[in-house]
Amino acid sequence: MHILYFHQHFSTPNGAAGIRSYEMARAAIRAGHNVTMVCGSYGLGQTGLEGPFLKGARRGIVDGIRVIEFDLSYANEHNFVTRTLTFAKYAFSSLKVVMTERYDMVFATTTPLTAGIPGICARWLRGKPFVFEVRDLWPELPREMGVITNRGILAGMSVLEWASYHSAARCVALAPGIARGIALRGVSETRIAIIPNGCDIEIFRGDLAAWRPAGVLPTDLLAIFTGTHGVANGLDAVLDVARVLQDRGRDDIKIALFGEGKLKPKLQARAEREGLRNLIFHNAISKRSLAGLMAGADVGLQVLANVPAFYYGTSPNKFFDYIAAGLPVLNNYPGWLADLIDENQCGFSVPPDDPEAFADSLEAAADDRAALELMRHRALDLAERQFDRNRLAAKWVAWVTEGLRVEATL
Repeated sequence: MHILYFHQHFSTPNGAAGIRSYEMARAAIRAGHNVTMVCGSYGLGQTGLEGPFLKGARRGIVDGIRVIEFDLSYANEHNFVTRTLTFAKYAFSSLKVVMTERYDMVFATTTPLTAGIPGICARWLRGKPFVFEVRDLWPELPREMGVITNRGILAGMSVLEWASYHSAARCVALAPGIARGIALRGVSETRIAIIPNGCDIEIFRGDLAAWRPAGVLPTDLLAIFTGTHGVANGLDAVLDVARVLQDRGRDDIKIALFGEGKLKPKLQARAEREGLRNLIFHNAISKRSLAGLMAGADVGLQVLANVPAFYYGTSPNKFFDYIAAGLPVLNNYPGWLADLIDENQCGFSVPPDDPEAFADSLEAAADDRAALELMRHRALDLAERQFDRNRLAAKWVAWVTEGLRVEATL
C-alpha cells in the first residue's frame, strides 16, 4: 500500500521537533508499505532534504521515506496572520499533490486543522480512503485559550473539523479527551483509536554522554523544560517558581528551559529584570543531543497554561521523552498525565497556579535523592510497559492499513 502522509511540521531525529510522523512512517515501511511524506519547512525541524527548491518544492528519499517539502517556513514566533497564511498555503499546495500523485490512501495529522483539507479532497474527489489523526481539538482549544475569538472564524473551523472527521474512514486520537471530542461530533467510537505519543527508548538509552548546561554543578538538582516557549506553555509559572526558590535560598536547585518560541524574549527579559540566577535559557537542541541532556538531568517539567482543554486533550512529546530517559516528571495541571504520574509514582503532580507547591516538590526532589531514584526506575518501567514507540507504531500501522483493507472488502 502507498500512503500519502500529510504533516506540515515533519522532522527527523536530527531536528528539535517531535518525530512521531517519522517513526510512524518508518514503521509502515518496515511493514512493507510505501510512504510519501508531504510537509513544509518547520523552523525547529529537519526534513533531511538539503537540495534547492524548484518551483516551490524539493523532493528526495530520507531513511526510506519519500519526502515532498514545500518552501513554506513556519515558526512559533510568527504572528497569527503569518501562521494562518502559511497553513492555507500548505493546504493549497497539498491539493495539487492529492490530485496528481499515485497512492492508495491518505493519512493527515494536525496541527493545523487545515491538514484535513487534502484528505477531504482525496476522499470525495478521488475516492481514496482517508485516515485523520487529531493531536489537538480545534476550534475548542484556541477558543478556550482566547487565541481566536472571532465567531465567524470559529464557526468555519468547526465546519472543517466536522468535515474532516466525517470524511475519514477512521480517526486517530492522541489523548482520551481528544477521542471523546471526536465522538461528540457524531463519529462512532468503533472508528476511533487512541494512540498517544510514545517513548523512543532506543534514543534515550545506552552509552550516552551525559551533560549539563554551563553553571549547573554536579551536586545541583537540575530540572529541565524542553519545548516551545509559547502562550500554551504557560512558562511564567516556571519563573514564578524560580522566584520562590531563590527567595528560599535554594541555590542548589537549577531550572533550565530549552527551546524557542514567541514568548521567549519576554520570559528572558522578565528573568533578567527579577535577577533570577537559578534560571537558564538555552537554544533548542536535536533529539539526539536531548538524550545526553536528559541523562544528566534530575527532573523533567511538564508545564502548560491552566486551560481545561489541556487536561485530557493533549499528548505532549516532552512527557514521553522524559519517562523514556528515566526522568521523574513534575506536572502542573490535572488530567490524564497527572493521573499517570500519581498511579505509577514516577514524579510529582501539583495544582495549577500554585508556585509554592511547585517549589515544595522541587525541594522534596533535591532533599530525598533516594526517593527520586525510585521514581526514575518507575518512569522507565512505565515507558517500556505502556508507551514503547515500537509497539504503538505497530498498532498505528495495523489501524491505518489493515483496517482499511478489511473495510474495502465489505
